[in-house]
Amino acid sequence: MSSLEAIVIAVVEGLTEFLPVSSTGHMIITQALLGVESTPFVKAFTVIIQFGAILSVVFLYWKRFFRLNQVTVFEKDAVEGIGFVQRGVTFLKRFLYKFDFYWKLFIAVVPAGVLGLAFGDQIDALLENVFVVSVMLVAGGVVMLFVDRWFNKPVGDQSISWRRALKIGLFQSIAMIPGVSRSMATIVGGMGTGLDRKNAAEFSFFLAVPTMAAAAGYKLFQLIKDPASAVMLQENMGILLIGNLVAFVVAVIAIRFFIDFLTRHGFKAFGWYRIIVGGVLIALLLSGTVSNIA
Repeated sequence: MSSLEAIVIAVVEGLTEFLPVSSTGHMIITQALLGVESTPFVKAFTVIIQFGAILSVVFLYWKRFFRLNQVTVFEKDAVEGIGFVQRGVTFLKRFLYKFDFYWKLFIAVVPAGVLGLAFGDQIDALLENVFVVSVMLVAGGVVMLFVDRWFNKPVGDQSISWRRALKIGLFQSIAMIPGVSRSMATIVGGMGTGLDRKNAAEFSFFLAVPTMAAAAGYKLFQLIKDPASAVMLQENMGILLIGNLVAFVVAVIAIRFFIDFLTRHGFKAFGWYRIIVGGVLIALLLSGTVSNIA
């Protein structure tokens, strides 16, 4: 993979990671159109550059992301005069309250993490199948056309409870199938629990940080512990750095655009886009112009 091809793939990652169009699917399509062979490094590159996209969320929302509720966990006055067990329960409640935001993110990450560990090989096999991506782009596009009608029913309480976080996490698990879109699944899941578009999208952004960091970190760990792969990473460190930088800059722009567009216009445009791209790709596959294996 050349530096130019790496930049193109990184631009696609940054543009599509937080839009409901499937970043993984678009990177697979981009590889196929560029004729980039799906080598171990290329597979690693498409995962590792997610670190750049992750940083865009932290950069844009750092005040909200690094937030703690104002409570002293081990405050003596709070447990004065009560038994040992009650003290422990009080301390635990205050601890969970202080780190409430991160606790909810952890709950939402668990379903995808469990499925990822259990079915990692099967998921990796699907990542090379362009036909699966094409079909899921079309299917997801059809769903997007009706999302506002089916799910845009916000309730008064817009806070993230642990039940709401778990439901969104279960929706995120659907995105294990390439072409579904993690962003689409989590936003639809959030709206399905009564969140409005903006709050559902922003929680989707926050949830992307631990989810993608875990996936990219696990992939990086697997590569580093293998001597040959570690050498491969060292030899291509420049391309990895460029890829992450490009993904970061483009993702910052994409997030700002998406929130404004989504609030004003909803999901229908993304639905039609998915249907058109998926339909064109299926036609190219059937004609033999594009290979089914990325």
